[in-house]
Amino acid sequence: MGGETDLNTLLKGLSPELLPEHYVFVTLPNFNLEQFNSLKPLGMFQEVEGTTLILNEAAARDAGLEFEGVFRCITCKVHSSLEAVGMTAAMSAALTGKGISANVVAAFYHDHIFVPSADADEAFSTLAALAEIA
Repeated sequence: MGGETDLNTLLKGLSPELLPEHYVFVTLPNFNLEQFNSLKPLGMFQEVEGTTLILNEAAARDAGLEFEGVFRCITCKVHSSLEAVGMTAAMSAALTGKGISANVVAAFYHDHIFVPSADADEAFSTLAALAEIA
């Protein structure tokens, strides 16, 4: 069940997939379970200042939540280990070379990169090209 750690194998098997949904990042200072159930966040992280949620854009708008920027998610379908070294750096460097910001979320099986919606197609092509040259 452990993921891949070899950087070359990870990059060759990157298999990026651009998800169709649009996402936003919001922060709620007094987040509670009722909000979790109603907002159905894709991701969540507790910070000192509040709870950051990654939400479907429509859900955030429907709830009247403020956000800055709308993002698309690129899921790298390779099963990467949480202890792998260099994958995030390689992807970030490739996107940096194109002037694309990347917000990376690592989960147990895969890495998910949130990029500005306007840059999503170019970001996807960049990561697909990275996999081809690895």
